[in-house]
Amino acid sequence: MKVKKLNNIEFDVIATCYLRSFENYFVKVPTDKNYYKNRWEMAKVDYALSYGMFDGENLVGFIIHAIDNRNGEKIAFNTATGVLPEYRGKRIVKSIYDFAIPDLKISGITKCLLEVIMENSKAIKSYQSIGFDIRKEFNCFSGEIKLNSNEKIELNEVDYNTFDWKKMPNQDLYSWDFNSEVLKNGDYKYYQLIKDNLVESYFIVNPKNEYLAQFEILKKSDGCWNRLFSGIKEVSNSIKIINVDTRLSEKIDFINSIGLSNTVNQYEVEMNI
Repeated sequence: MKVKKLNNIEFDVIATCYLRSFENYFVKVPTDKNYYKNRWEMAKVDYALSYGMFDGENLVGFIIHAIDNRNGEKIAFNTATGVLPEYRGKRIVKSIYDFAIPDLKISGITKCLLEVIMENSKAIKSYQSIGFDIRKEFNCFSGEIKLNSNEKIELNEVDYNTFDWKKMPNQDLYSWDFNSEVLKNGDYKYYQLIKDNLVESYFIVNPKNEYLAQFEILKKSDGCWNRLFSGIKEVSNSIKIINVDTRLSEKIDFINSIGLSNTVNQYEVEMNI
């Protein structure tokens, strides 16, 4: 078996291997290959810095990297790792990283990141043995917003450039896919909640897939969280909230209070190279 870069491999081959690798995963994954094509493009995947393990001509395992500059570092985010079931137990992920890390260094990468489900103890131990350390803990939620409020709200739709992103709170606590640099490439809608002629809060949502990408209180006052989620409910009654940093206890407490289900929890792990 041999590790090679994925830049000369047809997308359909990569997507087919991905779907086979995740057939019995902890959570059900979308099966539309175009979903991954669009998602990985939005995340800034670079197939020249993504790698696969090949058994002859057959792709049997892979690491797909999104590349971006964040906080003065050039980072490789492992947006997908997979190994076909019949090839597991052969330390394929470690072998791919052994090949990838020197190549990433040559390209100026200083840090590798990835997300792993907390229940996936085998994967966590594998990544720790490679050199990854746990950096963040995330909770994920989904469901219908159960909120009754008769208060009239003022909701304005704006665009990406309305926001001064350097001043938006908690930007360093969002995961890779919901960072502002990724969101601007996606099919998201941007809203502000106005209270007493001031912007009290904002949220960013994709009504098509129901992903609530970002939401923050900018000016705290009584009922601010209720007003924010009343606005969200007007746009999308059902939502999916992926990767809320567990340090944001007030945010998580309110999410739990409106009937959303905690679907899965993840670690973000990092490795300096």
